[in-house]
Amino acid sequence: MFYCVLSGRAEEGALEASLVETLRNAFGGGAARWLAAGEAAEFPLETRPGNFEEVRADLQEMQVDVNLVSAQGRRKRMLLADMDSTMIRQECIDELAEEAGVGAHVKEITARAMNGELDFEGALTERVGLLRDLPESVIAKVLDERIELMPGGRALVGTMRGAGGYAALVSGGFTAFTAHVARVLGFDENRANTLLVENGRLTGDVARPILGRQAKVEALEQITARLGISEADVIAVGDGANDLGMLGRAGMGVALHAKPSVAAECDLRVNFGDLTALLYVQGYSKSEFSV
Repeated sequence: MFYCVLSGRAEEGALEASLVETLRNAFGGGAARWLAAGEAAEFPLETRPGNFEEVRADLQEMQVDVNLVSAQGRRKRMLLADMDSTMIRQECIDELAEEAGVGAHVKEITARAMNGELDFEGALTERVGLLRDLPESVIAKVLDERIELMPGGRALVGTMRGAGGYAALVSGGFTAFTAHVARVLGFDENRANTLLVENGRLTGDVARPILGRQAKVEALEQITARLGISEADVIAVGDGANDLGMLGRAGMGVALHAKPSVAAECDLRVNFGDLTALLYVQGYSKSEFSV
């Protein structure tokens, strides 16, 4: 059995009851249940509709996300999350680059790398090289002035941990940022690359080995083994090409506001909702959220 989960923007009234009922009737689904008034709803289905992708495309025009999830093992025991443009709104390296006066150039490289057009490690070392001699103190300034949490992050992490789950933040970005974001949101652990510093200034390089796509997969393997759970027990979320390995291996891999080439590879996609959409696909109602 499946559940068809519909969600709109994180505001009451984004999802109309008439649309939920129309889709339920068209798919021959069971009774609808509202997970959040005017924001998210679900209904059970015996089989996957043959025209699901066509319907999904139509609903995107209405700014509504629709996902189909198996009823079996729906609530996951571990969250594995990317950071940049996922748990936070920004790309940290782009914000550092703005402070270094090379923002436009670095943003272009970042966009191409996240869309899978460039080798991740090569693109990272090229961009970090442009930060050479930037004062280390700029990191704190960027954290304070430029970094915003993605809406719904506290609810996502708090609710899953409150239900006994484990939360790991795994980023191709930098430990100076993941340590802060992990602490603020309540993650159990974080992994990322380490910017090298000498005499209070960035050297223009990162410690080896570089944490990229394969390292995220290894984090999935290592952490699940340590916890004694299976990869099917994991919900992973990310937006870039370097996330595709972990998204494909996890029991639920969610592309959040993802690059087109990334979204095309993922069955679960959230383009309009915030991070609480990851709770809705697991069958949590808003009344169950912990913050």
